[in-house]
Amino acid sequence: MEETKVVSSSSKTSAKKKAKSKDGVFAKIANFFTGVKAEFGKIIWPTKDDIIKQTTAVVVVSAICCALIAVLDIVFEYGVNFITSIF
Repeated sequence: MEETKVVSSSSKTSAKKKAKSKDGVFAKIANFFTGVKAEFGKIIWPTKDDIIKQTTAVVVVSAICCALIAVLDIVFEYGVNFITSIF
């Protein structure tokens, strides 16, 4: 008899858990977006001067790398042409 009570109470408990899990899902989603909003509040956005300095640095470094690759390409092309002209 007690076993039947345990089974029936566990089925009631599982029904309650299912009902709570639905509420829990929506609560978790709400908590997620609350956390996202809080994290966005912690962001330190760069100033206009910082953006200009960083953008300038990226453009300069990119131009230097481009020039370096172009010079290496010309040197290797000359070297390969020289080696192939020997044979």
